[in-house]
Amino acid sequence: MKGSRGFTLLEMIVATTILGVAVVGLMSGLAGITRNAARLREYCRAAQLARLRMNDLLSEYKLPRDQMLTGGFDPQITGGTTAGWTARYTIADVSPARIVNDFALDRVDLEVWWMSGQQRRTIKLEGYRRRVLTAEDTIEVRK
Repeated sequence: MKGSRGFTLLEMIVATTILGVAVVGLMSGLAGITRNAARLREYCRAAQLARLRMNDLLSEYKLPRDQMLTGGFDPQITGGTTAGWTARYTIADVSPARIVNDFALDRVDLEVWWMSGQQRRTIKLEGYRRRVLTAEDTIEVRK
């Protein structure tokens, strides 16, 4: 029949195969996007926790210098992820004379860690703050 139109069986098999390959490629792409979104969500949460902890550390003037400070985060604010932090205060810059009521610059190094599956991931921040030298600071120089 010369006037009949339609698809042959071979054309249908080829079209179905092409459609199947396209769907498989699309599904694997969506799986990769989902994994990346979960990783980015973890990273954004950790960055927010790091900013909050850094703000707390920069506002606390009574913490010891040159000692490692550590702590953990409440699982309620980490989304159930195990996470913690380590920090260290050091003197970044100070006048050589070290006169009481003069200014000094403290450096705060902060590392926030969290568990992503079995892998430990980290974010490192550093911050600076200005403070007034106390009598204790001038005693440290005399020793």
